[in-house]
Amino acid sequence: MVPHICLPVGVSSRLLTKSASEGSTYGKEYDSPLRSLRPCWTAFLNSLRATLLPLVPTCLDSSHESSDNTALMTAPLADPPPRSWPEVVGLIPAAGQAKRLQPFPCSKELFPVGFTKDPKTGMPRPKVASQYLLEKFKAAGVSKTFIVIREGKWDIPNYFQEGIGVGMSLAYLVIPGSLGPPDTLDRAYSFVSKYRVAFGFPDILFGPPDAYRYLIEQQERTAADVVLGLHRIEDPRIWDMVDCDNEGWVRGIEMKPASTTLTFGWCFAVWTPVFSEFLHRFLHADETKQSMGVLANTSNDPGGDLAVGVVFQEALKVGLRIQSVKFPHDRYLDIGTPDNLVKAVRQQTAE
Repeated sequence: MVPHICLPVGVSSRLLTKSASEGSTYGKEYDSPLRSLRPCWTAFLNSLRATLLPLVPTCLDSSHESSDNTALMTAPLADPPPRSWPEVVGLIPAAGQAKRLQPFPCSKELFPVGFTKDPKTGMPRPKVASQYLLEKFKAAGVSKTFIVIREGKWDIPNYFQEGIGVGMSLAYLVIPGSLGPPDTLDRAYSFVSKYRVAFGFPDILFGPPDAYRYLIEQQERTAADVVLGLHRIEDPRIWDMVDCDNEGWVRGIEMKPASTTLTFGWCFAVWTPVFSEFLHRFLHADETKQSMGVLANTSNDPGGDLAVGVVFQEALKVGLRIQSVKFPHDRYLDIGTPDNLVKAVRQQTAE
């Protein structure tokens, strides 16, 4: 039996009904420890989208009738008008302790994994891990980035300073500690809540260089709340695998499955203020705190922290619209382990 799901404005019931009836991950894992929150989230999402409506182009749902009730909205989507969407800012969580790499001489975000030319001298100089992510932000037109660091990781702001070396403005939020990446990201809520966010992990290298441009274009074209960048994953057992339909709409996420038929997993994302608000309220909800033992565990995250993928799962279950862009021919590499760090240094040096 297909479950009855209350949908926010603009969400196609066809997508959810299809995935449930076909036995997809989304249909199978629809039960959640936070299921009592769904009616509240649906009302909240409706209200939030109504507030943001002047900022965005017409939603995708073509089943709504026109104002004179004589025609359906079946015309192709037009390009959004200039400035119809909030500015995109970068957001990087860098509050971790690199436990898999210890002992380590510096913040892993600053470990050299390649070389670049000094713009003044033309001589080669080391290129640190997180610079690859910042360059991808810049290639997509992002001009400012917030980096959330833990107390003691002063080498990061000492190295990048205000961002002149990477061609963008950088700001740092310093926190005493974190419960995991979602908590780290949410510490920047008051600074980024009204922007679209380009998010990436500083220790995951991936292509192509202009990857974020594709996600931003997809978000504007589909009016999705989140867009995930997908790569073909070599070992699904250590990755968040994504189930999506032929139009790119995400139907479910499998967290590091022991076995799966899915071949693509997410590496980075772009989201709107709708998801930033969801993340903030989700983390502060009493039901989330009471269910943390279920949501945060070593099967979802090696350190037992709450994983970003779990938050995406919960966002799907309450009706957020998540799109995707596949990069089947581009490489990715998580340098958070010693073996992959060695591999990254060899690859980037060779290039």
